[in-house]
Amino acid sequence: MWEIRGKKLNMLIDEESVAKRVRELAREIERDFSEAESEPVVVGLLKGAFVFVADLIRELRIPVIVDFLWVSSYGQSMESSGVIRIVKDLDTDLEGRWVLLVDDILDTGLTLKEIHTFLKSKRPRVLKTCVFLEKEGRKKVDFDPDYLGFKVPNRFLVGYGLDWGELGRNLKGIYAVEEKG
Repeated sequence: MWEIRGKKLNMLIDEESVAKRVRELAREIERDFSEAESEPVVVGLLKGAFVFVADLIRELRIPVIVDFLWVSSYGQSMESSGVIRIVKDLDTDLEGRWVLLVDDILDTGLTLKEIHTFLKSKRPRVLKTCVFLEKEGRKKVDFDPDYLGFKVPNRFLVGYGLDWGELGRNLKGIYAVEEKG
């Protein structure tokens, strides 16, 4: 059993289930993006989505351009303010392009909705969202991703890119941090 900072981790989604769902998402995305006139742009949100983005693009059987947007919405707080600060903007011009915004987890939805609005201001032809995990019962805004990996309980999660103070990103599955111990 894994531990971080003295807390035990309970597996929610194993590595095989993660890989299977990523392949399924890639097939869905290929079907929808097959009409793109040029290579779609996959925009990953740093840092949490980098593992998911890497696995997803390797499963896609269409050529894509990859770029990353690094935003901060937490500051010193443990909850998102919903107001984003751009740490690293995109290097790719999105105007007229088919774009897939990829994030690791949808919690309150505040940050993802704000980033979606920000990317729409760059005038892509098509903008769709893909989120690996959505916490049940946490959304504060009406925002649903176009593609979703898994719905998960409202627990503190690590693994597959998600971290606890930068630890746990390297775990191959999704784990819930035990509240006790």
